[in-house]
Amino acid sequence: MKKLIRNLYLFITLLLISSFLKAQDTTLPLLTVEQAVAAALENNFDIMLARNDSATAALDYEFRNAGFLPRFNANASLLYNNNAQKQTLADGREVERNGIRSNNLNASVGMNWQIFDGFRMFILKDRLEQLIYLGEYTIKQQVVNTVAQVINNYFDIVRQKQQLRAVEEQMSINEDRYNLAKYRLDIGVGVKPDVLQAQIDLNAQRSAQLTQLTLIAQLKQELNQSMNVAPSSDYDVIDTIPVRMDLTLQDFQSIDATNPTLLLAQKNIDIADLLVRERRAERFPTLSLVSAYNFNRQSNQAVINPFQPIFNLNRGFNYGVTAAIPILNNHTVKRQIRQAQLDVQFREIQLDNQRSLLTTAMINAFKSYELQKRAVALEEETIVLVRENLFIVRERYRLAATPYIELREAQRSLEEAYTRLINARYNMKLAETELLRLRGDLVR
Repeated sequence: MKKLIRNLYLFITLLLISSFLKAQDTTLPLLTVEQAVAAALENNFDIMLARNDSATAALDYEFRNAGFLPRFNANASLLYNNNAQKQTLADGREVERNGIRSNNLNASVGMNWQIFDGFRMFILKDRLEQLIYLGEYTIKQQVVNTVAQVINNYFDIVRQKQQLRAVEEQMSINEDRYNLAKYRLDIGVGVKPDVLQAQIDLNAQRSAQLTQLTLIAQLKQELNQSMNVAPSSDYDVIDTIPVRMDLTLQDFQSIDATNPTLLLAQKNIDIADLLVRERRAERFPTLSLVSAYNFNRQSNQAVINPFQPIFNLNRGFNYGVTAAIPILNNHTVKRQIRQAQLDVQFREIQLDNQRSLLTTAMINAFKSYELQKRAVALEEETIVLVRENLFIVRERYRLAATPYIELREAQRSLEEAYTRLINARYNMKLAETELLRLRGDLVR
């Protein structure tokens, strides 16, 4: 019964692996990292949201000169009245009348042109211009972060694909080991535990293959989301992880002019400085030119008072100058100026903090880059040695000159060496991408 269950389990496992392999055998279009980045730059939701925020600032800047123009307002009203009046005059007479109808038409056009406000209109124009740069740096920051995410995700798929190939190579070696152990058992020089252990190891590798196939599919879904393409989109990726070997720490010393985070922090300081100037401008008086054209027409069908006109029409221009001089406002302006100055100091501290954090991150990323570069060279040398050792041990085992445990240990050494080499290449690519992200060079 146990043997039947075991055989059934092996049969189901083989079916699952076969279905995955058929899916893998299907020719898929090759997606390069450049194509993945281009799709993300065009379709990524976070980038589109950042562009929308920047477009709002650009729209405000487009109307930056509106603050220098006068304001015109027009008003009009037409009223109809139906009144009843009763009056007692000074000579004792009483006059009463119902249904007194009248209408009143009022219209006016007024102008208010503020010609001096402590230069706030000029400061506002400068602030709108700075907001344009702020939006551009915000977009660049989002673009750089998204590109770094796409690159890391893409090469994580490549890493898992390489790991899958390593697992499949281990499966081939395990099958060969199983056949050797079974052959030795059949000719009477082997033991059954060696056969069973070889079968157990082969099943473990088949399970690892299923895990790798699932992990690759999950990573592709994450990449699809970053590129904002259909979840059903499938593709193949390249087989290798290209890395730059020529990066030096001197290349990343000056990041103030390229890192979008620092550029954002500096631009926030510039905007805060302009806000201080706006607050100081509130201490100055404001001067405006005013003018209006007024039209008023009143028509009465009947009147009680003989001195009240039946028809009245007024129209004409008025113009002049108004001034508002701040004298005492409970120190509100003084408090607002101080608050704006504190905000400038706060943002300067933020800039220094960001610069310190980014410098530390850059140094750590470069140390990781150097470490992984040495690790890649070491593991490439180790792979050659381990392969040679496995070949020798396998031949010795074939000739019954070495125990089974030594062959199994040699195979495990190859498996671990593959994992270390693949991870070292991927970690080196991560460090390279992080260095370029910190410098802001992932996109131009």
